[in-house]
Parts: sequence; structure tokens; C-alpha cells
Amino acid sequence: MLGVQQDRLQTAHTILPIGNSQELNRQRRFLITPEQYRNAEKNAIDMGFDLLGFYHSHPDHPAMPSAFDTEHALPWFTYVIVSIINGKARTTSAWVLSEDRRGFDERPLQISRLLKKKTAKIQRTPK
Repeated sequence: MLGVQQDRLQTAHTILPIGNSQELNRQRRFLITPEQYRNAEKNAIDMGFDLLGFYHSHPDHPAMPSAFDTEHALPWFTYVIVSIINGKARTTSAWVLSEDRRGFDERPLQISRLLKKKTAKIQRTPK
């Protein structure tokens, strides 16, 4: 997700699709390589945005971080998770990993349409 952060409010203006580099269990696991991460950072800078975080889906599971998500997340990014039930998007939530990496804190998420583009606003509350 690329966008801007002002004070505690993040506004995602665009999304950058990133392919799954996971070799095993691709239906249940997603991997972003260091090169893909660097490319996302470069794209954000080139567009005048910040890399705010990442989004992914949980097929037939809640829109909550899994143990795998906790093991692979970084504390300063927002993670938007979409629950897909029977092939349809059902619930969307936003999360930030705590600094001690023990778990995620949910963040308010507002998704609206602005000039026919999807814009997401995520409130980051300080600890």
C-alpha cells in the first residue's frame, strides 16, 4: 500500500501488486523477497508516497493475523487482511505489529471512494 502519513492518520492512495515468491504451500503462505521489498520502496519514492504496509487475504479464515503473519511482519508497517469466505471477500481489517513483536494491535480502517479510486484511511494510535 502506497500513500502518505500525517500525524497518526495513514491514507493509502494506491496499491502495488506483488507476486507470491513462496515456493511451498502457495495457497496458504505468501512471501515477499528483499528485492520485491526494495522495488516497492522505490516505486513509492518515485510516486511521491511512503510504503505504508501490505495487504493479503486469508482464504476461509478470519481477517486476523495468523502466527505466520506475526513471525514475518515488521512493527512499523500496517497489514490489511481480507477474509475470503467461499470465494467472496467478507471482512477487512488493519493491524500493526507491536514493537515487542508479541502480537498485533488492530487499527481503525475506513475504505471510501474518491475520484473513482479506492482510498483507505488507517488510524495509528500511539502507545
